[in-house]
Amino acid sequence: MEQELIRRLLDFLNASPSCYHAVDNLVRRLEAAGYERLRESEPWTLRTGGNYYVVRGDSSLVAFRVPGGVPAGFMLAAAHSDSPTYKVREEAEILSAGNCVRLAVEPYGGMIARSWLDRPLSVAGRLAVRREGGIATRLVNVDRDLLVIPSVAIHLDREVNQGTALKANTDLLPLLGCGTERGRFRALLAEAAGVPGEDILSTELFLYPRSSAVTLGAEGELVASPRLDDLQCVFGCLEGFLAAKEGGSVPVLCVFNNEEVGSGTRQGADSTFLTDVLERVCAALGRDWPCMAANSFLVSADNAHAVHPAHPELSDGAERPVLNGGVVLKYNAGQKYTTDAVSAAVFREVCRAADVPVQRYSNRADLPGGSTLGNISSAHLSIPSVDIGLPQLAMHAAYEVAGSRDTALLVRAMTEYFSRSFRYLPDGTIQL
Repeated sequence: MEQELIRRLLDFLNASPSCYHAVDNLVRRLEAAGYERLRESEPWTLRTGGNYYVVRGDSSLVAFRVPGGVPAGFMLAAAHSDSPTYKVREEAEILSAGNCVRLAVEPYGGMIARSWLDRPLSVAGRLAVRREGGIATRLVNVDRDLLVIPSVAIHLDREVNQGTALKANTDLLPLLGCGTERGRFRALLAEAAGVPGEDILSTELFLYPRSSAVTLGAEGELVASPRLDDLQCVFGCLEGFLAAKEGGSVPVLCVFNNEEVGSGTRQGADSTFLTDVLERVCAALGRDWPCMAANSFLVSADNAHAVHPAHPELSDGAERPVLNGGVVLKYNAGQKYTTDAVSAAVFREVCRAADVPVQRYSNRADLPGGSTLGNISSAHLSIPSVDIGLPQLAMHAAYEVAGSRDTALLVRAMTEYFSRSFRYLPDGTIQL
């Protein structure tokens, strides 16, 4: 069973070269499981036992089930569909020195830039295309080894191994080919998308490494792949969501785009997307929104830093997760992570019931860490929240490493979580 789960994880990672493809794959999986698409521009009628999902911006998704009886609240889990990469500019082709054509790109999120050098790359994303009666979006993936960002030879840069700085506007533009004419890139996009070139109105494209997701290690205990942060958590939460039994609450799976750039978009966690959906669910079920919200809980799932084998000093001495050691509870005194005493206790009880080991993570006190979905979502939906993740190495590199066994542990934990409810009893006790 675990090997089959890992195979499905690898397939999902390989089939999701962009946030748009990741959400499209989620949609396919949900529809195969009997989920019905709702559109924000239309009225909703929900039925008991119904399975539903909503997509915004082709890259964020909220899925939920309507249980029998009167639901106490919502059991939510959130992860993100995007990863650090390079976004291709609209006027992409640049005629460059040496009879070369490169693509104009700019950083999307904070990545380890050097990890993108000297490896086959391609582009994927979406196109806005003209069609009879209006404008439509189309996914596109130029599914071939297309680009490379070449290093400067060591003979010409003797200080390269001392940490030469890379400039985004010069050193990190990918090489498309040779020549002095523009237009080939747009033709490649049209061919890959199956649309006439003149019908492409605009593009939203990102670089991706062509390296496939694989298992490695002496016993296959590691998984290496682009975009593990955060598609590993997306996959684990999806699997748990689909496998869960009915509880006393509405289970909700949330996948947001744009976490890597602050979430401040119409489809990001710092938008009204989630509350828009939940308020409409309450209205359709004839339930009181404030009461439902008060009896709700959020798991914010985004990968965590494992202790690095070469640099253990970069981790906190007492709270440093290890690969294949289980799900990580993430703490931060400045509330970059939302875990508190109550939310940690709730999630620990869930993991205890699922027989899933729990690890703790805090940044070393003198090293500031990043933020994630929990505290951003809580600004719009003020409910108890816990930040979790799976331990990984080389976060924000073009190719990341994690423990293959941890995926199954997350699935077990989330299956148990989505099968529960969260409510406050009259004496203030929390009932799970």
